[in-house]
Amino acid sequence: MNKKHDFKKIQEAVIATGNKHKLEEIGAILKDFNLDVLSMKDVDLEGLEIVEDGNTFEENALIKAKTVMEKTGKLIIADDSGLEVDILDNRPGIFSARFAGEKATDEENNNKLLELLKDVPLEKRSARFVCAMAAVFPNGESIVLRGECPGLVGFEQKGEGGFGYDPLFIVNGYDKTFAELGEAKKNKISHRAIALEKLKSELKIQLKGE
Repeated sequence: MNKKHDFKKIQEAVIATGNKHKLEEIGAILKDFNLDVLSMKDVDLEGLEIVEDGNTFEENALIKAKTVMEKTGKLIIADDSGLEVDILDNRPGIFSARFAGEKATDEENNNKLLELLKDVPLEKRSARFVCAMAAVFPNGESIVLRGECPGLVGFEQKGEGGFGYDPLFIVNGYDKTFAELGEAKKNKISHRAIALEKLKSELKIQLKGE
């Protein structure tokens, strides 16, 4: 986004996700921002099927945000995120949510990942969580930013919090998985938190002229 537009009248933002965990995470991180944060249900788009046929996290986030903006005319925030494992050539990547199949559960995805890594020692289980965050404004202008959180894939699931691959992902600098760290801590250091902090800085420029 190279030129600044007058978006100071924007008071609402829709988070384009059907995932209640992401909605809570993004909402929590944006709570100090001067916007009314709406869900897909709030704008009568709950259950909307969006074909995410991009080749990158950034492309898929932008597809989601643009689709919802065209239906609502509001500022839309969308993300696409997943886990990249170095020894698996960055898989599962953009297929993280459906790694074990189209309707796979978190448990099934985690089990598939563990099976693929069963003979791999810890030092070769390096990975990163990636989040691409997109904001699309009512005039079609867009911002897309990336956050990454490096770590390792553990040998077993640990912790009760989080979702997805959180019980397996041991964050660099910690001896606990995302699922063990707790939401408050995770929301400060996660890939989504990093991407959202970048986005917040951009939104301050666009919405407040700061």
